[in-house]
Amino acid sequence: MSFVAPAATRRDPIVVGLVNNMPDAALRTTEWQVRDLLARAAGKAAVSLRVFSLPEVPRSEAGQQHVGRFHEPIAALWKSGVAGLIVTGTEPKAPCLENEPYWPALARLVDWAEDHTVSTIWSCLASHAAAWRLDGIAREKLDAKMFGVFACERVADHKLVDGPARRLVPHSRHNGMPEEALVRAGYRILSRSAEAGVDVFIKQRNSLFVFLQGHPEYDATALFGEYRRDVRRFLAGEAERYPELPRGYFTEAATRALLAFRERALARRDAALLEEFPAEAVGRELTAPWADAAARFYANWLDYLHHARGRGAEAAGAAQAAMPAPGTDAAVA
Repeated sequence: MSFVAPAATRRDPIVVGLVNNMPDAALRTTEWQVRDLLARAAGKAAVSLRVFSLPEVPRSEAGQQHVGRFHEPIAALWKSGVAGLIVTGTEPKAPCLENEPYWPALARLVDWAEDHTVSTIWSCLASHAAAWRLDGIAREKLDAKMFGVFACERVADHKLVDGPARRLVPHSRHNGMPEEALVRAGYRILSRSAEAGVDVFIKQRNSLFVFLQGHPEYDATALFGEYRRDVRRFLAGEAERYPELPRGYFTEAATRALLAFRERALARRDAALLEEFPAEAVGRELTAPWADAAARFYANWLDYLHHARGRGAEAAGAAQAAMPAPGTDAAVA
């Protein structure tokens, strides 16, 4: 899929790959979210998005059909020539990442991205997996799910976080990365939240690896969809505890409606009660106040890809010019 702003551009198209490992219910939505975010971030630049996924991620029949119809096989990524890569996470099942069925494939992807991309964004669980693969930094289980919209402060100067010093970012995760361990291993923290901890961190290797513990790509309804899923799991007896409301997300009116439903659900735990869930009323109240900041962040990333790719081409050209012409002898120092 490709998109370009109406105005003419002087830049060569930037090819971005998306390795979408999200659970089946979020596959299509994630692709819409990323495509919309990149389109808003692109400005006058032409951006082409190619979508891939790891076949080792467990899928239902419907999920397999979607992947087969809309995703390129992962083997096509190895020769794709993408400048940038975005890798999503998925819902963790095993306590240890290396016990996940897709771990060998994801580890290979980390290794490949370092040598074949200008920059890669690792999102949520993928950020934990990449830090573990690179430096053996283990994620830490949180006491409660980090769930909501959090104010994140810029704590370092970098092109990626140019813009307002404070921005809102959705987070949804059960694990987190220890900041002290990241710093000791040479990672640079770009933003953090007093409540949610580390938000964005980076490491410059052969590729600039960008790690996001949050989900700036989320649209207005994403956190609500996750909350409703967790409510359904409780009512169906699949989860022991009723989920907490995502912080900093719902309006006062939506919060009152959801807390009233919670009282009924705790009094009568029945899957049929989900039919009374106030989805429509709450949905009308939802907004995405983080959207502009998210587009700014991705615009900075696309700009980095453009300029870093240009510097790489210049370096390659200089190296080529310095090589002796075919059939001549090179000088020996």
